[in-house]
Amino acid sequence: MNKSINLKKRPVGTPTLSDFEFVESDVNPSISDGQLLLEAKYISVDPYLRGRMNDAKSYVPPFKLGEPISSGIVAEVIESNNDGFKKGDFVSGLLQWKEKQVSTGEGLQKIDKSKAPLSAYLGIVGMTGLTAFLGLHEIGKPKKGETLVVSGAAGAVGSVVGQIGKILGLNVIGIAGSDEKINMLTSELGFDHGINYKTTKDMQAAIKEAAPNGVDIYFDNVGGPISDAVLFNINQFARIIICGAISVYNKTEIPMAVAVQPFLVKNSALMQGFIVSNYADKFPVAMKQLATWLGEGKLKYKETVVEGFEHTPQAFLDMMDGKNKGKMIVKV
Repeated sequence: MNKSINLKKRPVGTPTLSDFEFVESDVNPSISDGQLLLEAKYISVDPYLRGRMNDAKSYVPPFKLGEPISSGIVAEVIESNNDGFKKGDFVSGLLQWKEKQVSTGEGLQKIDKSKAPLSAYLGIVGMTGLTAFLGLHEIGKPKKGETLVVSGAAGAVGSVVGQIGKILGLNVIGIAGSDEKINMLTSELGFDHGINYKTTKDMQAAIKEAAPNGVDIYFDNVGGPISDAVLFNINQFARIIICGAISVYNKTEIPMAVAVQPFLVKNSALMQGFIVSNYADKFPVAMKQLATWLGEGKLKYKETVVEGFEHTPQAFLDMMDGKNKGKMIVKV
């Protein structure tokens, strides 16, 4: 029996389990020359998947109704008619939410479980780590002694951004949604300060207190009122890195926000959005640096692991609701 998880209908507002459907087949996939049969081991659930559930133009095509959702997956090669791969190899790549599937091998990267746990290739030494490193390095252009604020700091990307900031000698402030997450950031991951936005009545004042000399770099994963509050505290020549806006992904109306132009003009500040593939040519160097820091113990990775292929949709919903610490991953 083979199972897949399809997009049944496009969510309106916050997604629910009824937007997904499980499809079972009693026919195992067969492979032809040049093909591989893969068995999923770990599935990544990420905020950007929410945008692909809408029928709207973006940097990647929307998911099609009645077809499997896809995301980053670590899989094992269980059969191979492809000279580039052998049975027993582990690979990562953008694959469908299926227990087993056929691939030509295109877009797959072999991974070595002796160098890092398999799940880490979806996180800190995968796209998550690359997003954190390249966004901060290429747009933030950090200088030792500067102040970095990270929103969504206890999430997959944010938790890595803050740690890299500390390695580079920055003063790092993390914003997250529970005291438990704030304690993780400051006690385990080395952040200098943490702000619980759910219990803080005046975010603008709280940021000013944590960053009395102002904010030089803001790594934005959430958008919304939190990011508005940061704008009131930016320094001259500040760099604002737009990685995500999870606070507005489920909105059905156009969100209201503070006009950014006066802040950017007054402070000669830069605000730039990005997707990690913009810097694909820099992946090898970034991956090597991340692996080095991980091996030296300078980087720690946090994961929230949900067991069971059938729990993938719920894991996605929980991640969107901020119930994860670090990277949310499904262990198939």
